[in-house]
Amino acid sequence: MAKQKASRPATKTAVKKRSGVKAAARSTARKAVKVKARTVAPKKPARPKQRIAISHHREEDFKADGLRAYAKYRDLGIAEATHGLAQAHVIRLQGPCNPAEVSKLHFHDVEFQMVYVLKGWVKTYMDGQGETLMKEGSAWTQPPKIRHMILDYSDDVELLEVILPAEFRTVELKA
Repeated sequence: MAKQKASRPATKTAVKKRSGVKAAARSTARKAVKVKARTVAPKKPARPKQRIAISHHREEDFKADGLRAYAKYRDLGIAEATHGLAQAHVIRLQGPCNPAEVSKLHFHDVEFQMVYVLKGWVKTYMDGQGETLMKEGSAWTQPPKIRHMILDYSDDVELLEVILPAEFRTVELKA
């Protein structure tokens, strides 16, 4: 019996040593996970607080000072209100359409671009989509750097365009 009593504590001690090793390994693994969880990616600088932008329709707000000479733009105040995060304007393409001036393949270096037809119609070409007639109520997005061009438009066309960021580069391409 003495042997039996001696063997039990030895067995328990061996089990405790093994479970102690496992516990230490688990504890080290938990510490590594906790350390990783505490490591935070560097924060982006905070954007300035956005403000409310209200724009009411006034004919005198349409200016021929935008990207295209054949268009007038009415800035909606979004670029200033968002500190350059986004831009929105109403575009009036001046008729009649002159394809020699208008139909130039290009792309915009943007993160997001959306166009909505407020009035009239516009015929566009976009890589991967081909020619599409957009009418009053039509909307589309143009993925970043997609090659596109305007082919034709009605004399009364008005478009709402939203772009991110407000400042971007346009690159004209050879067709």
